Amino acid sequence: MSGPAPTTGWEEANRDHLVAELAVLRLLLRPDSTEADRREADEALSESRLRLAGDSALDQMARGFGLTRFERSLLLLAAGPEFVGAVAGELLSACGAPHLSFSAALRVLPEAHWSAMTPSAPLRHWNLVQLLDPTSLTRSPLAVDERVLHHLAGAGQLDPELAEVSRSVPAHPQLPAPMRHAAEAIAHALSRRRAVVVCGPQRANLRTVTAAAAASQGLRLLLVAAADLPSGAGERQRILRSMERETVLANCAWAVDLEHAERAECHAIARAASALDAPVALLSDGGTGAPGEGLPSVRIERLEPADRRELLRSALDRAGAPVAGADDTAGIFDLPVDAVEAAARDVASGVPLWHACRERARPSFAGFAEVCRPKATWDDLVLPPGQSEQLRALAASMRHRTTVLNDWGFADRSARGLGTTALFTGPSGTGKTLAAEVLAGDLELDLVHIDLSQVVNKYIGETEKNLSRVFAAAEDSAAVLLFDEADALFGRRTEVRDSHDRYANLEIGYLLQRLESFRGLAILTTNARSAMDQAFTRRLHTVVNFPHPHPAMREALWRKAFPPHTPVEGLDLPGLAAMDLTGGAIAAVALSAAYLAAAAHSPVTSEHVRAATRWELAKSGRSPVAGKPSE
Repeated sequence: MSGPAPTTGWEEANRDHLVAELAVLRLLLRPDSTEADRREADEALSESRLRLAGDSALDQMARGFGLTRFERSLLLLAAGPEFVGAVAGELLSACGAPHLSFSAALRVLPEAHWSAMTPSAPLRHWNLVQLLDPTSLTRSPLAVDERVLHHLAGAGQLDPELAEVSRSVPAHPQLPAPMRHAAEAIAHALSRRRAVVVCGPQRANLRTVTAAAAASQGLRLLLVAAADLPSGAGERQRILRSMERETVLANCAWAVDLEHAERAECHAIARAASALDAPVALLSDGGTGAPGEGLPSVRIERLEPADRRELLRSALDRAGAPVAGADDTAGIFDLPVDAVEAAARDVASGVPLWHACRERARPSFAGFAEVCRPKATWDDLVLPPGQSEQLRALAASMRHRTTVLNDWGFADRSARGLGTTALFTGPSGTGKTLAAEVLAGDLELDLVHIDLSQVVNKYIGETEKNLSRVFAAAEDSAAVLLFDEADALFGRRTEVRDSHDRYANLEIGYLLQRLESFRGLAILTTNARSAMDQAFTRRLHTVVNFPHPHPAMREALWRKAFPPHTPVEGLDLPGLAAMDLTGGAIAAVALSAAYLAAAAHSPVTSEHVRAATRWELAKSGRSPVAGKPSE
């Protein structure tokens, strides 16, 4: 069995001082105490103060809670039996009970005042002292809360209930100038022990900047999720009051993350927080559910590429990692500060910078999208020269966007339209989705395939909220967004006949706005370009038309259909190309034929291909044409 944890010098000196101060009060309980006893106790108290060389835990509490001399003495004497066993007997002899009561305190302690035990006075307002018998104010034994006892002893730990739902947020050693300015504004509000709303698109940076603001005030930041607060108003108020008390006991500031909280809940928490006498920051994405309540607000925007470069270079320097490629990488990846630090440590351990940032940037899309690590390359695409040239130009526009937008000044002209949005149109199976994968792979970025069934929601405002999360996560990760069959989401606006039409049009309006402000690459695919809203096409960076493949293209597709390790025998590629199939259909036929061949323990033959072709054509109600190789 292990022994007690070792104490620090301050903890030991603090306890000695507490016992010495308590000894002075104990003399008040002894009618036989002499002047010499009092001088000896005062000298011992002075000596313990010198050894302490600073404030005691009781000093901090008295100052933080605004205790009068009488309230301070009452608190210490009520806690006395817990620290010195003999105090219980002394209280019993002097007051008739082993615990201090308010009537006894009024009788024996100096500068006594009745208001000390009113509900609004510090001792009861902060739950420092409790009435064990609430029916009798003066005769009830007084008990000191356990958390307060630990703090007085110098071994204070966070309130157990709060410890379960909170975590400490470390302050970052170095922030870019825009974040430093935001931290100064937040610190101004915290210094006045007021609630402040901190909003912006990157939650991790909201926490980081708020922690820096708290540290500038000599406070550590503790974070609580709104979802972990009780839903009932009474219980929530009790928890918030405990947080208020911990501000003094733990020397901390608080951040409440409003993520996933409903609008009404956000406003209820904001109202309660604004009434607290404590430094509290409410973290919000700044959307429609953001709290108002007349609270001061500080917005933290995404960093511009120049600031991201400075941040990444600084982190790499501190980690002792090479800075080669930092400028290009910072121009693409918009990582939060803590992720930049982690990526720099990865680079110092030997991970290439681009890959380190890509891994740290890979977020969760919470079921709204599938994240794909592209495998397809340019060699897998079969397109006419014009379309291939368009796609390569699209990749170049992403690769050199930092140079054009920032170094050459195009971004200074407008804050909108800085992203790249492409529309891929054409019949099903002509390579639109494959081209998106090729682009993402060429750029060494993830391809995020949006699941429209999860994004679109029948409830008002939910679709916009889901899309906002998707776009924000994509901007964090620099991922390529793919909206397959985009006409389902980006369709034409209609004449307003009822509320459904009105809100559908609002969704389209939101999409228009969000696409313009999106700073990455978004690809929309459709088989029905005519169904797309014209306002979208005006805002597109490029439109690529994927044609139905002609015979020469189909022959090229058949040549690429079977991987090099697939055994094939006697295939007539020109004959296969005569069959009117799209690239997607050819890939499906090749895979089915390979399974047939593997089951027969033979190479892929024309017979396997003919069978697979019949099945593929049957999907669309077609049959092989006489004289073609699928006969």
